[in-house]
Amino acid sequence: MNNDQLEGKWKQIKGEFKQKYGKLTDDDVTYSEGKFDEMMGRLQEKTGKSKEELQREIDKW
Repeated sequence: MNNDQLEGKWKQIKGEFKQKYGKLTDDDVTYSEGKFDEMMGRLQEKTGKSKEELQREIDKW
């Protein structure tokens, strides 16, 4: 899955992700154009998962 597909899918599932990882805030899951990698870094920091693990989890949705 490329970044464009991942970004599109993220828009669909960010609410579910916030429910699963209660530490996440709206700022953590907000995607700004060109800042997807930065957002993924915040998710990695808050969840303790690697970028690859997060991408696999997103892919499952």
